[in-house]
Amino acid sequence: MTDFESFNLAQPLLRALLDEGYAEPTPIQSSTLPLLLAGRDIVGIAQTGTGKTAAFALPLLNRFVKDISRAKPRKPQALILAPTRELAAQIGECIVSYSRFLGVRSLVVFGGASIRPQIANLQRGVHVLVATPGRLLDLMAQGQVQLSAVNFFVLDEADRMLDMGFINDVRKIAQKLPQQRQTALFSATMPHSIEVLADALLTDPKRIEVAPSATTAEKVEQKVLFVRKEQKRSLLDTVLKDKSMSRVLVFTRTKHGANRVVRHLGDSGIKSDAIHGNKTQAARQRALKAFKEGRVRVLVATDIAARGIDVDGVTHVINFELPNDRETYIHRIGRTARAGNGGIALSFCDFDERGMLKDIEHSIRKPIEVFDKHPFHAPEIADSNYRKPKNKSHRKRKLRNKSARKNTGKVKDKSTLSCKSVNSNLQTDKARQGRSSASAKQPQRRSRSKLRGLIKNSPSGSGNHVPNREAA
Repeated sequence: MTDFESFNLAQPLLRALLDEGYAEPTPIQSSTLPLLLAGRDIVGIAQTGTGKTAAFALPLLNRFVKDISRAKPRKPQALILAPTRELAAQIGECIVSYSRFLGVRSLVVFGGASIRPQIANLQRGVHVLVATPGRLLDLMAQGQVQLSAVNFFVLDEADRMLDMGFINDVRKIAQKLPQQRQTALFSATMPHSIEVLADALLTDPKRIEVAPSATTAEKVEQKVLFVRKEQKRSLLDTVLKDKSMSRVLVFTRTKHGANRVVRHLGDSGIKSDAIHGNKTQAARQRALKAFKEGRVRVLVATDIAARGIDVDGVTHVINFELPNDRETYIHRIGRTARAGNGGIALSFCDFDERGMLKDIEHSIRKPIEVFDKHPFHAPEIADSNYRKPKNKSHRKRKLRNKSARKNTGKVKDKSTLSCKSVNSNLQTDKARQGRSSASAKQPQRRSRSKLRGLIKNSPSGSGNHVPNREAA
């Protein structure tokens, strides 16, 4: 523990780290701890699995060793914002582990869980509050949380906050924080919007970048498998026959896609579970626990739900569907090769995803190795010059539409016929009907002739005069 002792952390924290089996600090911890312990604001650019939770949690807790006043009702002294429930819960677990020998009270609040126990705990008082933006704003609106006593603020996974549309919520929360505070912002990537946010939230921050934001973990072995879209599930079955894939994380773009993959794997006899936004918090935690304990070999996840997954020993990440943006790919494959271990990332690529693959390769600054030793390899998709042939049914539909447009044009021509020709046709039809039932129509003709006489002999002498029915 000599390395952690060199940071002058308090003995209760060093004891907790020893119990947790922490041998030496990670690069982000080595760079961040001295600055945060000295009271500086920092911007940390680090991917998941680099130990950034301890990098901000240890300095935060070290403050309470020297001055641990009684927790005040509804007034936390430290605030940590996380974008997802899973990530908030994970951070909360770390805070509890590191503070086991301290008298620090902490609480995690997020949506999808009953608000009453959260309010009850806040009323008793907590030192450290870990929250998702939406639930925190709800509690603030109800007067259950006041941020006037916060002296240490952490914004974790800032880029994911941006992706999920929480940036305005973050700004609303930040407006309620005291000006005199210490702030740490962590993000796996640093787009321009996050840089603008950092300028607004932090004071003279020190920027720490463990690795360039566009690079991926060196120990992740990346491969791409070209496959037709309709054969992806069969390819997944084939890949998962490898028993060395003991803990596999499969990514889909949508919640419904995740459910379909789980159903298919179940039909194939492969035990799996899904974690996504449509699942209740209890169901998501059960699935994550089963995955951690090895009772479920395959966990299928969407990108947002997976942000809180902090599981060691993930042997493989499978991109069943490639992500829409390059940063998400970096986040995904960062779920393996954690804590110094190796890992493998397999990406299934169909024809429509080739553009996404090209963007990813440009982002990570190297081509991804093609793995074609599988029964569903599609060489035509691997060929960069290949153009997908047009569907015959699509061609027939196009011809039908073209024919319909021509017919529509003819109808328009007919509609331009003169009124004279239309009236002529109507008179011809009436003449035919008259010949077929002449005897039946004769009384009707006489009555019409009398009516014409009445109109002609009217006082106005106008054919447009209508007799007054009431007078009649």
